[in-house]
Amino acid sequence: MVRRNRSRPDAVDFMLAEWRREVPDVDASGMAVFGRLHRAYHRYQDQLNRIFQSFDLTMAGFSILASLRRAGSPYRRTAGELADAALVTTGGITQRVDKLEAAGLVRRERDAHDRRTVHVQLTEEGLAFTDKVSEAHFANEREMLSGLSATEQERLADLLSRLEGSLDHAVARRAGE
Repeated sequence: MVRRNRSRPDAVDFMLAEWRREVPDVDASGMAVFGRLHRAYHRYQDQLNRIFQSFDLTMAGFSILASLRRAGSPYRRTAGELADAALVTTGGITQRVDKLEAAGLVRRERDAHDRRTVHVQLTEEGLAFTDKVSEAHFANEREMLSGLSATEQERLADLLSRLEGSLDHAVARRAGE
């Protein structure tokens, strides 16, 4: 049983208790982590969507704008670079960039040395808009984490990084079987 500093059981505690009662030979302890991670992720997505929708933006659209902003001046990347940096597939880039371009937030430019390469770049309006959305987004994230101390946030970030590594290790181990 996972020990926590909480006074009230949550839905995951109830599910774990039911598994222990109904199938006591099965170790369902991973649900203590992944069940809560799943539930937290849905709440997180709802909060993100609330902010992005208030700017008539999607999470994927913001991901592209943020990737361009993080690139630094002149705030541009190729579609392939966007796919890598924005965690969006190359197939999804074109459609999202079309919408952002129609809104006047980005523009496309052909590379002067290689006409096959197209750069996506923030417009001045796109830069100002991205900064405004980013400010609201990061304030929202700080609010979502306000129930945790700075030390707890650092610890959680470290643990989640280690969890990601553990997941990658499990995938690699299965691939080697």
